[in-house]
Amino acid sequence: MTFKVLISDPLSEDGIKPLREADNIQVDIDTGLSPDELTEKIGEYEALLVRSQTKVTRDIISQASNLKIIGRAGVGVDNIDLSAATEYGVIVVNAPDGNTNSAAEHTVAMLMSLARKIPQAFLALKNGKWDRKTHVGVELKGKTLGVVGMGRIGAEVAARAKGQRMNIIAYDPFLTKERADKLGVDFGTVEDVIVASDFITVHTPLIKETKHLINKDAFAKMKDGVRLINCARGGIIDEEALYDAIKSGKVAGAALDVFEEEPATDHRLLELPEVIATPHLGASTVEAQENVAIDVSHDVVRYLTEGVAKNPVNLPSVPKEIMNKIEPYFYLSEKLGTFLTYLTSGVIEEINISYSGELTELEVAPLTRNTIKGLLKRHLGDHINDVNASYLAEKRGIQVNENKSSSTKAFTNLLTVEVKTKDVTRSISGTLLNGLGPRIVQVDAYTVDVVPAGNLVVIKHNDRPGVIGKVGSMFAEKNINIAAMQVGRSDVGGEAIMILTIDKYLEDAEIEALNEFEEIEKLTAMEL
Repeated sequence: MTFKVLISDPLSEDGIKPLREADNIQVDIDTGLSPDELTEKIGEYEALLVRSQTKVTRDIISQASNLKIIGRAGVGVDNIDLSAATEYGVIVVNAPDGNTNSAAEHTVAMLMSLARKIPQAFLALKNGKWDRKTHVGVELKGKTLGVVGMGRIGAEVAARAKGQRMNIIAYDPFLTKERADKLGVDFGTVEDVIVASDFITVHTPLIKETKHLINKDAFAKMKDGVRLINCARGGIIDEEALYDAIKSGKVAGAALDVFEEEPATDHRLLELPEVIATPHLGASTVEAQENVAIDVSHDVVRYLTEGVAKNPVNLPSVPKEIMNKIEPYFYLSEKLGTFLTYLTSGVIEEINISYSGELTELEVAPLTRNTIKGLLKRHLGDHINDVNASYLAEKRGIQVNENKSSSTKAFTNLLTVEVKTKDVTRSISGTLLNGLGPRIVQVDAYTVDVVPAGNLVVIKHNDRPGVIGKVGSMFAEKNINIAAMQVGRSDVGGEAIMILTIDKYLEDAEIEALNEFEEIEKLTAMEL
């Protein structure tokens, strides 16, 4: 059988060489198609390769009667309707590793340019000024580089900085002491990193928890004369706070490849002589552009000929009869994982997922992946999905165990998730109640009945008379409405928990104020 592949965005010939060399693949290149033209044409093809120009919409996918795979020559897949692709059984692949080296090299180039004021000196020379005194820089040797985010790119930057004889301190929610030792870096909290560093580079996804991670409060804790680099995502650094920190002299300089709003040609940060910037060039090398095309071309060939993809970004199709049976549990499994993420501090080393009751008779591997996704997504962002969740957990050294048990604890079905860190073990159980939907029925040793949705507050407290009333009054004083409440305790007068469903997510200041109540041991706000 010959498979037809359509390439609708410009890709280099070297990049599509794996497709050209495959015996059973026909390659057609037709760039610049309008949505209507692509919709009319796509029905002929088993595969579609795009960059960022082509928008692969639901309408296009719905007309792609033979389409088996969409390849994105790059990392982001914002231009592809993933839910529609999944619904129509089309797998989507990307190239997450192809630009790692380029992004790391660009970060190091920005680091060194920032330290030695190279762009400023060049601009002065271009303007006829031989000004050596103004452009005195600093050495990297012996300085401390703080790396916030130790994924592929962060780890590569750290390795290169060590070559400059810098000291490295890193933060990552999945960085263990063992991995840090292997990488030859110190590690700590975000605060540890920003307090200790002379230079700080960020390499995290842009998610709710990392939006303005480097803000006014963070700048206040930094060393005087600190320098910052952002070649990751605009928005990780609060640009208004950065501007003020540079103007005050707290920050000696910043190197930016990304901005919250792009293009950023008239951004006021660019008016500051302490700032150097590039127009989002992290992956803009000949090699990176070719590498991502080569990677995705190999994946397309592999999937069409062998049915296996290395870098899928959506849930591959499963037999309809299996999906119909497990689909009701997808929401529950992800929310149990997300719930535990909020409760668990420290680096997760082990995940145990147990199925009992009628779940033991089903194919649960998709549910396991979905649970892992719920556990990791809050830290890794939207690029984690049901397909790559297990892979990313393994890459971070997390052991995942799947078990089935005949014990149901009086429930027709029961899903239990347990996570272990170096210091603690936390667990949660959930079920589907006939006619009522998903429920959390146990948190650690406490029996509860909670709908896993909306804004929740988990309060660990002392089991004393009046505590519940005082908590209710505290929320009332802050004009926070409580929609539902569940309480659980292990022993009379001992430790207990209450779980509240409230009408809005608690802000940091509200959490801090509520945590000051002497009967509250720990208050955790979460958004499910």
